[in-house]
Amino acid sequence: MSKRNPNEMRTFTKQELDQILDKHKLWLSSNGEEGERADLRCADLRYANLRCADLSYADLRHADLHSADLSYANLSSADLHYANLSSADLHYANLSYANLHYADLNYANLYYADLSYANLKYANLRYANLSCTSLNSADLSSADLNNADLDFSAFPLWCGGLNVHIDDKIATQLLYHLVYNVKLSPHTSKQLKSLCNMKSILKQANKFHRVDECGSIEQIEQINFTDTLLKK
Repeated sequence: MSKRNPNEMRTFTKQELDQILDKHKLWLSSNGEEGERADLRCADLRYANLRCADLSYADLRHADLHSADLSYANLSSADLHYANLSSADLHYANLSYANLHYADLNYANLYYADLSYANLKYANLRYANLSCTSLNSADLSSADLNNADLDFSAFPLWCGGLNVHIDDKIATQLLYHLVYNVKLSPHTSKQLKSLCNMKSILKQANKFHRVDECGSIEQIEQINFTDTLLKK
């Protein structure tokens, strides 16, 4: 396959784009025997309406999808390496196993999107809405999550969840959950409970932005781990 200059964007008419999608659909349904895989490398798809489109396994490297409507779209296993998805609407989109290495998802709406097993290394997720998003086994190494909304999503607790560029809000959110669970669990050690009972740690944990809903964590002067540790 020939290489394309990422600075040379390609434009498509609606008819041309529809033909590409139809051929891709046939390629998927025939296991590659018919049709043609969607080649949308370096495609100018800004503001495009791709709602519910099936672009699984599509080649979208360096594509410009700024402000595109990709809600409910199937982008599983799609190659979105260096794609511009800033301000794109991806709510309820399937991005499982997608390659989003170095992708720009700044201000993207990923509400309830499926990013399980996605490659998000070095992705820009600043100000992205990741609430209720599935991040199961996603690789967020070196991704930028500054000011992203992670409420009701699950932070990946494996090597792909290390070296992630988080901000104070997310750090405090993670700290609160750690301290809350360590102090309340009957299975954590006295050493960990004592560490999580430190005044400075509790003060920071209680800055969690949903503390009014979840309850502040109280410091115990003489720790009795069977007592109630949370002040509602």
